[in-house]
Amino acid sequence: MRLDKYLWCVRYYKTRTLATTACRKGQVRVNNDVAKPSREVYAQDVIEFRKDQINYRITVNDIPESRIGAKLVDIYRTDTTPKEQFEARELLKYSKDYYRKKGVGRPTKKDRRDIDDFTEENE
Repeated sequence: MRLDKYLWCVRYYKTRTLATTACRKGQVRVNNDVAKPSREVYAQDVIEFRKDQINYRITVNDIPESRIGAKLVDIYRTDTTPKEQFEARELLKYSKDYYRKKGVGRPTKKDRRDIDDFTEENE
């Protein structure tokens, strides 16, 4: 099976076009080699790719016939992504939530409420 089709079938990418684009950008490696979207994938291949600032690492167990349901994905791949990758993603998410660049747009409704609460406490 083609690499882009496999990544789409095991539900890492929403469309096959997104999987193809990621391969063309050099974000996907098979057995430590940069892979084209048309590269054939076989059982026991190790696929590494970067998506949403996480470096995923999966091992191919079997090749599906076509796109499969989310509950059946574990039959066709083994996820060996280090847990640190997901923890770093969580930290990044929290840092984005609490900090806004200075002078970027109007305060949000939540920001306004926080400012009002702060000024009421000081009075």
